[in-house]
Amino acid sequence: MTTNAEFFGELLRHFREVAFLTQEALAREIPCDRSYVARVEAGTRVPSDTFAKKCDEVLGTGGVLARLWGRVDWYPQVEHPDWFRRRAEMDAEVVALREYQDGVMPGLLQTEDYMRALFGRRLRNAEEVEERVRARLSRQQRFLAEDGPLYVAVLDESCLRNVVGSGRVMRDQLAHLLSAGRRPNVRIQVAPSGLAELVRPNASVSLIELPDGHRWVYSESLDRGHFNDDPAVYRLHFQAYDVLRADAPSAGESAALIRDAMEAYEHHEDARDRRGDLDQELLQRRQRRQLRGNRPRFPHRRPRP
Repeated sequence: MTTNAEFFGELLRHFREVAFLTQEALAREIPCDRSYVARVEAGTRVPSDTFAKKCDEVLGTGGVLARLWGRVDWYPQVEHPDWFRRRAEMDAEVVALREYQDGVMPGLLQTEDYMRALFGRRLRNAEEVEERVRARLSRQQRFLAEDGPLYVAVLDESCLRNVVGSGRVMRDQLAHLLSAGRRPNVRIQVAPSGLAELVRPNASVSLIELPDGHRWVYSESLDRGHFNDDPAVYRLHFQAYDVLRADAPSAGESAALIRDAMEAYEHHEDARDRRGDLDQELLQRRQRRQLRGNRPRFPHRRPRP
C-alpha cells in the first residue's frame, strides 16, 4: 500500500519532470540538498510545509503540493524510536488518558510555537524540527476533536513557570490551555508548588485505557519509554493519581491560576517592549549627539576692534 509520503513523492516527481528539471536543478531553486529532494520523491523523508510551498512556486503547480501537505496526516511517516511509536499507536485508540506532567507542558497540550522552541533546544536541523512539530500536532487532533476521548491532565506548577521560547510563547501556550480545558472531554488541573501536602509522582506518568479494557502505565526516562500492564501496578498508580486530583485545586480554580500566570507573562512582555522602545530612543539620541559631535569645526573670525 502506498504511504502518504510515497504519494506526495510521486506527485512531486511528476511535476518536476513536467517542468523538465532534474533533482539537482530543483534543489538549487529551493534551495536544499539534492539528496533531500531524492528522499522526498522516494517517500523516505517527510517534507516541510515550506518545502512544499517552494516547490509549488518553482514548478508552477498552483499550490497543489502545499494543499496536499496540509491535508496529510504525516505522523505515521515520521521516524521515531520503537518505544515512542508504540505509545503513539496507543494514543490513536485510547478511550481515556490521565497524565501527570512536570517541567514542561504535555505534548498533547502544546502549541506549535512551544513545540518548535522545545524541539529546537536539542535538534539543530530545522527540517527535523518541523517534522517533529507536524507529528505532534497530528497526535493532538484526536484529543481536541468534539468527540475526543477523555483526557485529564494534572500539571505541576513548574509547567507554567518554566519558560520555553519566550514570554510571548508562554502567554500563548497558557491561553491554549484555557481554551483546551473548556472542551467537554478535557480537564486540566494545576498542582501548585506551594501546596506541600500534595503527594506527587516522582516523574511524569500516563495512565492509558484502551478500548478492549487493557490498561497501561507509561513513563519516560532520558532515552526510552517504560510500559507496564501489571493490574496491581496500574491500581497503585491510579489510586495515587485520584488522590492527587482530589487534593489539587479544581479545574475551575486551576484555570484561575493559569490565567494569573498568563497575565504575568503579558505584563513582562509589555514591560520588555517598553524597555526596548526606551533603549532604542536612547540609542538614537546617542547617535544624534555623536553625529553633531563629528561635524567639522571651522574657526570663527572675530571682529577686529
